[in-house]
Amino acid sequence: MHIDFHSNVADKFNYACRLVRKARAADTRIVLRAAPQDLAQLDAALWTFSAADFLPHVRAGDALAPQTPVILTDDDTAELPHHQILINLSATAPAHFERFERLIEIVGADEADAQAGRERYRLYKGQGYQLNHFVAQKHG
Repeated sequence: MHIDFHSNVADKFNYACRLVRKARAADTRIVLRAAPQDLAQLDAALWTFSAADFLPHVRAGDALAPQTPVILTDDDTAELPHHQILINLSATAPAHFERFERLIEIVGADEADAQAGRERYRLYKGQGYQLNHFVAQKHG
């Protein structure tokens, strides 16, 4: 399993959309995990991200989930139709992340999110996972 951390991210939803677009170009299936209060904003970001790119997505549990390449969830117990890439935008570690081939952690630039990201990094490291870390560059 590969675990990548992307930290110092100014706009987590836009960043996640860019990662989804890249993964979809490689015909990969993605699960996006976010806090319950962030799901609607993430859903809207996927619809409005780019006029040229359609990022088909539904929420976990939707009847179309098995045929849809991008799934949104805030529930670690939800039935998920695929397990290629999990992108985590929430402040907590996903319960069953080891089911996925790859986990991408997106950590915001604010101190609370950075601290939560450091805790998740230590958790995965303590479990023996090899971690990659990418620091997002600020665009001025």
